[in-house]
Amino acid sequence: MCLVKPAVSIAYEYNALPMDHLEPKRAQEFLKQHADALFVDCRSEMEYLFVGHPVGALHVAWNDGPEWAVSPHFVGQVKKLAGTNHTTRPVVLICRSGNRSQEAGAELERAGFTQVYNVRHGFEGELNDKHQRNSLAGWRFAGLPWEQC
Repeated sequence: MCLVKPAVSIAYEYNALPMDHLEPKRAQEFLKQHADALFVDCRSEMEYLFVGHPVGALHVAWNDGPEWAVSPHFVGQVKKLAGTNHTTRPVVLICRSGNRSQEAGAELERAGFTQVYNVRHGFEGELNDKHQRNSLAGWRFAGLPWEQC
C-alpha cells in the first residue's frame, strides 16, 4: 500500500525547524548574538520611512500600495540580500503587528529558507481598546532602537 503525504507537510519537510516567534527584546538579543542574521522589515515603504523602523532593518515590502497585493519579488529580493547561503542564513522578519511578517516567513520557508524568525507583536504592536497602537507591545513599546525619516 502506497501512502501519499499531504501537500501541507511537504512544504516543511526540508526545513530544519518551523518559524520561531521572538518577543521584541529577545529578537534584538538574537540579532546581537547572530551577526550574520538578516533583519528584514516587510511593511510598506511608507510605513518603513515615515512610521519608523528598527535600526539596522533592511526594507523588503511583503505587500505595498496602492493595490496591497503580495509582491511576487519578495522571496527573490530576500534571497539576493541573504546571499549564496540564503537557505541557512538566519532571517528575522518584522512588520507592524507580526501578521504580515508571519505570512512572509511562511513563504520564505516554502522557498527553502530554514532559519526564519518572526518578531511577535511587530514594530507597533496590537490595537488597544481605543484602537491605537504602540501602547501594548511591539518593538517601539519595548524601547528598542528605531529611527524614521
